[in-house]
Amino acid sequence: MSNRLTKITTKTGDKGKTSIADGQKLDKFDVRIEAIGEVDELNSLMGVVYAELQEHPATKSFGSLVLSIQHDLFDLGSELAMPEHEGLKLSSLETLETHSNTLNQELAPLREFILPSGSKAVAYTHLARAVSRRAERQIVKLSSQAAIRPLLLQYLNRLSDLLFILARTISKQDGQKEILWKR
Repeated sequence: MSNRLTKITTKTGDKGKTSIADGQKLDKFDVRIEAIGEVDELNSLMGVVYAELQEHPATKSFGSLVLSIQHDLFDLGSELAMPEHEGLKLSSLETLETHSNTLNQELAPLREFILPSGSKAVAYTHLARAVSRRAERQIVKLSSQAAIRPLLLQYLNRLSDLLFILARTISKQDGQKEILWKR
């Protein structure tokens, strides 16, 4: 692999502009840049989830799923940075759906809302779910201005579902009791 990023500090962003992969220079507050930033934040948070999962034998097995999601998020981000590029694959969405269905079968039905809390791994997974939803909303906003493949929105929507299920699964595997919302 060649050196793709030979110079990190370019100083080209000092005046509020940034370039995306196809060479366009955009304002840093441009809706596309905001969407890219949301996906980047989500991917970074997935790294925190991964690190936390590795700390506990009961949850370590979910590490490969989280790493797979991080790769998918890079592919998704590549589409945002290169509007003519198709990076995310349909198989990635199908993988999320399969994991969601499999994990959810092992959980008790919800009779009440649960609070997004518990161990650090559970709390970070719930936080990642919320950030996934925010990224989805930002891409919906972008889609009102530019052509966005529906797969990107579907992926983030299913990802937030999977992260909710994963948080519940981690809680169960760690032997934690979910905290129910008190009306």
